[in-house]
Amino acid sequence: MLFREATHTDVIDIVRMLADDELGRQRENFTKPLPDSYYAAFANIQRDPNQELIVVEDEGEVIGTLQLSFIQYLTYRGGIRAQIEAVRIKRDQRGQGLGEKLFRWAINRAQERGAHLLQLTTDKKRPDAIKFYEKLGFTATHEGMKLHFR
Repeated sequence: MLFREATHTDVIDIVRMLADDELGRQRENFTKPLPDSYYAAFANIQRDPNQELIVVEDEGEVIGTLQLSFIQYLTYRGGIRAQIEAVRIKRDQRGQGLGEKLFRWAINRAQERGAHLLQLTTDKKRPDAIKFYEKLGFTATHEGMKLHFR
């Protein structure tokens, strides 16, 4: 298994995984060809040194993904907070421990980049994901709030 930064050609596989669950189908537009907005977003992510879009590849096939964002702020003595988003494992690879390996990789990467904590949000409609994150040592310390514009 290879953990690496995503490339332009990986975008279709990433979006396919993002759209492959009940919530993802509601917010993603997985069509062929993909809408240009996905490639524009990828280009922005790729240019930003505080963003890492990662894929897991096995025998040439992309089977997992996540995005790490590194947020510099003044609090915590000028600390860096790592944010993990868009974690997905290909449907036929789930339940085999790949998610835990992906998270262990992300935890190590956040520490390498000097983050003092790694945080995530998860939809309350994903109770299995919440249990998984708790098993990895994440704790629910705050109540998250969002303001959607569309």
